[in-house]
Amino acid sequence: MTEAETKKSMHRGLKWSLIGAGAITVILIIALIVVNAYINRSLPETEGAVQVNEFVGEEAYTTLSDNVEITRDEHGVPHINAETDEDLFFAQGYVTAQDRLFQMEMSRRQASGRLSEVVGDMALNQDKYFRTLGLRRAAEKSLSEYDDETMQSLEAYAAGVNAYIKQAEEENRMPVEFTLMGLDDVREWTPLDSLTIGKYMAYDLGGHWERQAFNYHLIHEYPEDVAYELFPTYPEDALTNIADEEYVDVTSSLSKAPMPPEFNGSNNWVVSGDKTESGKPLLADDPHLGLATPSIWYQVTLDSPNYQTSGVIFAGVPGVILGQNDNIAWGVTNVGPDVQQLYLEKRHEDDPHQFLYDGDYYEADVITETIHVDGQESIDYDVIETKHGPVISEFAEPVEAQEDGTVMSVDWTALEATKELSAVLQMNRASNWDEFETALEDFHAPAQNFVFADKDGTIAYKANGRIPIYDNPDHALLPMPGWDSQYDLTETIPYDELPKLVNPEKGFAGTANNKIISDVYPYHISHVWAQPYRYTRIHEYLSERDNLTTEDMKALQMDTLNLQAREFVPMFTDILANADLSETESSALDLLANWNYEDKRELGAPLVFDQTRSAIEDVLFIEAFSEDMLSMFRGCGQTVDVMLRKAYDGESMHWIEEQDGLDSVITEAFKQAVATIEDDFGSDVSQWQWGDYHQVYFEHPLSSTAFLDVFYNPIEPQPVDGSPVTVMAASHGEEGVVDHGASWRFVTDMADPLVGDHIVGPGQVGHFRSEWYDDQIDNWVEGNYHSTHLTDIEGETLELMAE
Repeated sequence: MTEAETKKSMHRGLKWSLIGAGAITVILIIALIVVNAYINRSLPETEGAVQVNEFVGEEAYTTLSDNVEITRDEHGVPHINAETDEDLFFAQGYVTAQDRLFQMEMSRRQASGRLSEVVGDMALNQDKYFRTLGLRRAAEKSLSEYDDETMQSLEAYAAGVNAYIKQAEEENRMPVEFTLMGLDDVREWTPLDSLTIGKYMAYDLGGHWERQAFNYHLIHEYPEDVAYELFPTYPEDALTNIADEEYVDVTSSLSKAPMPPEFNGSNNWVVSGDKTESGKPLLADDPHLGLATPSIWYQVTLDSPNYQTSGVIFAGVPGVILGQNDNIAWGVTNVGPDVQQLYLEKRHEDDPHQFLYDGDYYEADVITETIHVDGQESIDYDVIETKHGPVISEFAEPVEAQEDGTVMSVDWTALEATKELSAVLQMNRASNWDEFETALEDFHAPAQNFVFADKDGTIAYKANGRIPIYDNPDHALLPMPGWDSQYDLTETIPYDELPKLVNPEKGFAGTANNKIISDVYPYHISHVWAQPYRYTRIHEYLSERDNLTTEDMKALQMDTLNLQAREFVPMFTDILANADLSETESSALDLLANWNYEDKRELGAPLVFDQTRSAIEDVLFIEAFSEDMLSMFRGCGQTVDVMLRKAYDGESMHWIEEQDGLDSVITEAFKQAVATIEDDFGSDVSQWQWGDYHQVYFEHPLSSTAFLDVFYNPIEPQPVDGSPVTVMAASHGEEGVVDHGASWRFVTDMADPLVGDHIVGPGQVGHFRSEWYDDQIDNWVEGNYHSTHLTDIEGETLELMAE
């Protein structure tokens, strides 16, 4: 080939290469345009009109009877205005599905034990647990207890959800998550789905049996005096005789149970008009739950003949569970009572479905649950329910392994028929304390601390819920014998005798999952309360101030004073003053000694204290207990604080003496903490910052898949103030990622009950292309609230047309 021919050939090859590259580019651009258009099609409609009855099936309970307006304000909060209550809840179901359908779908699957259908066997163990526990079965029991009015609300809400599902399917506008998860056929929404989600929230806030299981392990492995040091209270008459029974290995199955975060709780308080600038009550609430995308809360305003209500609710449930109406406001924290009781059950040696009870054997209920697993054959899974509740000690074991011997069941108030939604709808309509308190009679699980304010000046507090009566409170520390009826929990604390305050003399009431009763209260509520630091700080702040405003309430919700550090840092510095420390360790100790106890992101001392406090638990327990067993040590932090106080006061504590005494424990923990920080952030102590480690990340469930984090979590983790023990609650995992805290912040002044200030992190809408997807992350970090008005709303309006 001549040189000219070679050049011509190369030119021709380059030409075709460029043409090929151009074609590929065009194809990619077209593909991106198509995908982009497909994704954007599922964005919620916020303007215009929809003939929504076209999408209501013949089997639906109701259709829209009149037009409904849904106006979204600048923060994406829908304000629903309807001529009838049924139309109101129909529209609430429709708009919630617009914004959160994928979340609703995954929530009902999780609570019902049906995640394996879409994610495969990675969720099988979790599904088995929730099938065993039976949240959906409990919801089904509750369904039959509701009155016609509540059922109409549930049915109307479900009809609205299903209208949106049908519209989205017909118009090819289903959220892209359904395609990514291979969910081609979405089942219709039912009232049972809404109630099952409600039962899941009772589960998320009702943990107690895990600590009983841990205590049970202790008394089998250690002498009584050694075991009792780790009990939340020193029992005088605990059931240690159960150590003589056949031992149930609590690590083999129970440690595999999905456990809600320890002390899922909140802060709330209400202040009398005598202490406020406006002369009317102020109310504040910030529930502490898991932080994720989208938020667990859905903010909404409801307006119809019987409702003028604003606040938040779980996506998938009608009404407003926390918030205000035109007369009152209310908020909650978790009581954390002993409402879950483990029982040891003796099986018949020849029949694993028969159990001993008062000298005779009875036949337990056997429920066969079929679990469909994506990509595999379905599994038939037998759930055994004794007189006390489901057997949970073997949920992770194959059926053939469930033979004779001793097993554990759980008795839990939330597995009974309860009517929380009826209470919620009554609360939404209440206009004064008497009506509100009457509504609370139907709110049984989870047990909650309610604070209340009305525009006439009344403030009140009530601990609410169905709480068992223990003849001997120490029995709540350990599993009880299921074969003896004298240990059955047959009564609950009478409603009129639950803790209550109305217009207290001190001018305020509040809770932070702290102990709410004195020693003279006649009933046992709990052995394990949250550490007192948050409530003590709230009490200090409110006691010291008058002429309080909503800005003061917001400042208190964002308060970062660490009272645990204020107590223990002097102890640490006293002990470490005589320790042999390296230059880096000495500099770190100086940080602690000169700290103002504020958990601010730019400071280094909070990092040193946090890591030291964590290392103390490692020094004491890491060799004594497996990781699985430690996961059941609920209230570990509280127990360790008590041990440190006693040891510093000179009392001999076995677990501390085993590590050569308090000085050795503190010194070793401090050295471990400094070494860890130095490895991660270098040896220049002046550059250490709490915010380099302590960062909030509202993780979307799909963001861990391949490249999807670019779309679902586009914002990098944000350095953030606070800690697990500050009023600005911000709890972190092992890597420092803050994944638990104030899932919603709310403040209102009853001088104008038609306005409330809110933060819902990370945002209101679950679609990642929405402007309201993560627009509140910075606000959550900085404490910037948005005001929501119950009337005179401006924004984009979508009209749901009846004809």
